[in-house]
Amino acid sequence: MNASAHKTPLSPAKTGALQALVEGLSREQVAWVSGYLAGLGAVTEGQAAPAAAPAPEVMVLHGSQTGNAERVARDLHARLAERGLGARIDSLGAYPTARLRRERVVLIVISTYGEGEPPDAAQAFHAFVMGERAPRLADLRYAVLALGDRGYERFCQTGRDLDARLAALGATRLHGLGECDLDYEETARAWGDAVLEALADGVVSPPVPALRLVAASPVCDRARPCPAVLVENTRITGRGSSKDVRHVVLAPASPLTFEPGDALGVVPRNEPELVAGILAATGLQGCERVSDARAGDMELATALEGRYEIRVLSRPFLERWGALACAAPLKALLVAGEADALKAYGADRDVGDVMREFPVKGLCADELLSALRPLAPRLYSIASSGRADPDHVHLTVGVVRYEARGRAYRGVASTWLAERVASGAEVPVYVHVNERFRLPADPATSILMVGAGTGVAPFRAFLEERALLGATGAHWLIVGDRRFESDFLYQREWLDYRRKGVLQRLDAAFSRDAPRKEYVQHRLLAASREVYGWLAEGGHLYVCGDARGMAEGVHAALLTIVERERCCGREMAADYLRALMAEGRYQRDIY
Repeated sequence: MNASAHKTPLSPAKTGALQALVEGLSREQVAWVSGYLAGLGAVTEGQAAPAAAPAPEVMVLHGSQTGNAERVARDLHARLAERGLGARIDSLGAYPTARLRRERVVLIVISTYGEGEPPDAAQAFHAFVMGERAPRLADLRYAVLALGDRGYERFCQTGRDLDARLAALGATRLHGLGECDLDYEETARAWGDAVLEALADGVVSPPVPALRLVAASPVCDRARPCPAVLVENTRITGRGSSKDVRHVVLAPASPLTFEPGDALGVVPRNEPELVAGILAATGLQGCERVSDARAGDMELATALEGRYEIRVLSRPFLERWGALACAAPLKALLVAGEADALKAYGADRDVGDVMREFPVKGLCADELLSALRPLAPRLYSIASSGRADPDHVHLTVGVVRYEARGRAYRGVASTWLAERVASGAEVPVYVHVNERFRLPADPATSILMVGAGTGVAPFRAFLEERALLGATGAHWLIVGDRRFESDFLYQREWLDYRRKGVLQRLDAAFSRDAPRKEYVQHRLLAASREVYGWLAEGGHLYVCGDARGMAEGVHAALLTIVERERCCGREMAADYLRALMAEGRYQRDIY
C-alpha cells in the first residue's frame, strides 16, 4: 500500500517515514502496528481518555507437534489484531497453568498425534486440565480447534478431550469444537471466521477501526509450492543392505529460508501403474473431465496421478467406499474396537485393491473422486544447514518397497524421488517450519541427539550449523540402524566431526549384528549416569525417528534413567520429563 498515493494529512517527510516503516513488515507485524495506531487514534487530541474497565483480552494458545497448529494459531492471532481486539498468544508448553483461572476468553488450537495423544509440549497443560488440580472456570469463555488425521481411530481426540473438560469445569463455549483433517486450511479459516463473529457480539469490547496495510504474500508454501531441481540422488546404504536410503540434494529455483529442525514438504506424483489399476477396476477411461477445487478442470487420469491419494488407505475412504459398494466387511472394520484389524487390513492394500475386492458398477468419475482424499505432501527432515549451503536442500530418503500377497508395493514420494524423477527435473517443494524442534539459542548449551535410521537427518543439519557458528556447547550423538557394515548412515561425516572436536561423543547401536538385538534406548540405559548428568547440567535432548517402536522405547528408557538417578518413582520421573518438554529441553521429531 503506497501512502503517498492517497490524500493524507501527513507532511511529505512523515509520509515517507511511514512508508519506510511498513515496508517489508510481516502480516503479524502489520497487524500489531495497525492495532497500536488505532489505539492511539482512540484518544482525542488534548483530552485524556475516559477511565474504563479494561476489556478482556483474548488468549490464543497452541499445542503443535509439527507446527501446523501453531501456524493456524498465529494466523488467528493476527486476524484478532487486525480487528483491533486485544490478544495474546503463547504455546501450551510455555503457558503458566496457574493463569488459566484468571483468563476470560481463551482460544485453543491443538493437534493430536499417534493414538489420541497430545503434542509433547502440551502434555503438562493437558495433564493439569484433565487432572484433579484443575480449577473451576465459571468466568471463562472458550473455543477449541482440533487438528488431526481421520485415518486414525481417535481423530482429534486431544481437542475433543479439552473441549469437554473445559465445559465440565464450568467454562462456556464461545463457539463449538472445530475439527480439521490433514487438509486443514479451509476448515480452520471457517472456524476462525465464526469465532471472530462470536467475539464481535459483545464478548470483548467492540473493535476500533484499524489501519489496514497489504502485507506481501508468502512466496512458497503448501498451497503454492515452488520448483526445485534434483541435482543429486545417491544411495548411501552399502552392498548387502536390506534397505535403500538415498541422499537427495535439491536446488530451489528461488531461495528457501529454513532453520535446522525444519522439514521440506515434497508434493509427489502417484505411480502410473496405480492409476491404471484404478481405471481398470472402475471401468473408467481416464479421459473423463473432472473439476478440481484448486487446479481447475483436467482429465481424470491426471487428477488421479497428481491430486488424489490412491496409495495409502484411510478411514474416510473406507467409509465412503463401504457405503458405495454396500460392503459389510469394510463397515465391520470401522466399528469401535477394531483398530488393530483395520491397521492390518490397510498394511498391505492400496485404494485399487479395495476397489477390485469390492467393485461398484456404473461409477462415474465425480463419484470416484468424492471417495478419495487429496494427495498429501510428504515431509522430510532437512539434513543440511541453510547457512552452510544456502543454494541447496539436502534430504535423507528411505525408499519404501515391500511385497505382500504376491504384489510389489512402493512408497508414493520415496520411490518417485528415487526412481522416476530424473536428474535436472523439477520437484514441487515448500518449507514446513517446525518451531518445536530447534537448537538452543545459546551456542554454549550442550545437546544430546538420538536418531535411528533416517531419523539422523536433522542431526546432520544440527552439527553443520553448530560447527559453522563455532558453538562451544558439547555434542553427543547416539545413532541406531540394522548393520554396521551396510547401514551406518553418514559414518564418515560423524567420524570427521569427532576428529575435529565438534562431536564429543558418538555411540551407535546395530540391531542385527548380534544375537541379542540392541537399539538406541539400550545405549541410553548403558550410559544412565552420564545421560542424567547431561540433562541435570542444562543440556538439551533431541529424539528423531519412528513414533512407535523407537520413540516409545527411548521415552521408556529415559523414565528408567530418571527413576534410577533421582531415586524417585515413575510418576515423578514422568513429571520431570514433562517439565523438560514444556521448557523445550526435550524435543521430538517423530513420525
